[in-house]
Amino acid sequence: MGDRHDRVLSRMLLALGLTIGAPAAVLAVDGETLYKQKICHTCHGDRPSEPILPLYPKLSGQSSEYLLQQMKDIRDGKRTNGLSAAMKAVVGSVTDEEFEIISNWLSTL
Repeated sequence: MGDRHDRVLSRMLLALGLTIGAPAAVLAVDGETLYKQKICHTCHGDRPSEPILPLYPKLSGQSSEYLLQQMKDIRDGKRTNGLSAAMKAVVGSVTDEEFEIISNWLSTL
């Protein structure tokens, strides 16, 4: 029921956002989609508060500014600690706009 409920809720939020012009609802749906398309969930978990291993950071609830900067720093080679080398290969093709959408969505969880 959880996945079906989540999909229904996402569609309702998207429809509501399009109806009343609430960009946050649209960003939330797009952020979740991008999070999965860019394979973030393979390490950080389907629920960003539950990474697949304890050594991976929990992404939900962080500030969007912090998340955005960390993702860009890893992609651009400015952050090289921890598992950033492995993540660099994953985020290499992610655009700044996509990072922003994902970080905004994660900050709402």
